[in-house]
Amino acid sequence: MHGILLILVLAFQNLTPEALKHAEAGMDLQKQGKQNEAIAEFRKVAELMPELAAAHVNLGQAIMQGGDFSGAIPPLKRALELNPDLIGAHQMLGYSLLAAGYAAEAIPHLEKIQAVDALGVAQLKAGRYAEAIGNLQAALAKRPNDPDLLYYLGRASGLLSRDTLETLKTTQPDSARSHQILGETYAIMHNAVGAEKEFMEAIRQRPTTPGIRLELAELYVAAGKWDLAEQQFNIESQLQPGDGEAAYRLGNAQLQQGKIKAARKALEHANTVQPGVPDTLYLLGKVTGLDDDPVTAEKLWRELLTLDKDSNLAAQAHFGLANLYRQGGKTAQADAELKEFQRLQKAK
Repeated sequence: MHGILLILVLAFQNLTPEALKHAEAGMDLQKQGKQNEAIAEFRKVAELMPELAAAHVNLGQAIMQGGDFSGAIPPLKRALELNPDLIGAHQMLGYSLLAAGYAAEAIPHLEKIQAVDALGVAQLKAGRYAEAIGNLQAALAKRPNDPDLLYYLGRASGLLSRDTLETLKTTQPDSARSHQILGETYAIMHNAVGAEKEFMEAIRQRPTTPGIRLELAELYVAAGKWDLAEQQFNIESQLQPGDGEAAYRLGNAQLQQGKIKAARKALEHANTVQPGVPDTLYLLGKVTGLDDDPVTAEKLWRELLTLDKDSNLAAQAHFGLANLYRQGGKTAQADAELKEFQRLQKAK
């Protein structure tokens, strides 16, 4: 805004007496909140001094302030035709063009003033997703957790991902990854048969590709086919021994089938390669309790509660501790844990 105010001062210094009279009247009307009357006065200034860039800038600014972004565009463009170095005019024109839906045309003006937030939005709307992501990330670094920036960044990322996947399907329609995409699409549509077929074809083509077996296994989990899910989770965890998620899912599938020893081994491995994950700590605590190891179960659930105090997992950890203490004859401690469980349940 300091640059714009400077333009106003410069404009007043170069005005004829009649133009100055209209400019001062416009300023007074703006202060009174009479925006339409002010615009009319600034328009007279621009008509009286058509070769003065600042006069057109002031008119464009007044129109912008009245909420008419489309109407602000012509005088701001004229100002830049007369003087291309007016940064304030580039700023207002860039924002006006963007607000009026002319995203592609706004980009060079927003680039000139390095307005990375608005520039990212303009690039998103112009279909330049990769560039938009970079600028929106830069803007988000300055304004963390800004809801608008988070929305636009998420949208740009999603659209870039969509276009990339469409290119993959078009250029490599019979590749393993294309079959994986089709499988994911069928899964979203709740077509388990079609999804299984596509995932199996992707695995046939590239049996060691990470991730596909996890998606196939989740189909089996949704259908309650825990034995088939376990097979795929087991292969995935062998392919990626450093992936804690694969080991966690394997342990969960084994637990669902009552394979306590095997589940404990898998979950301990998950907790080793990716320690401190609340879901793993909870399930491993449950498994060690079932494996007649209440001391370890208590330790794991206590660790979970240092990381997560208010979630549903925390409530379940309190409930598990209450059962452990009751079985061990520690009635007071059991009652305290049960109260915490009930408190969290009520809060939910």
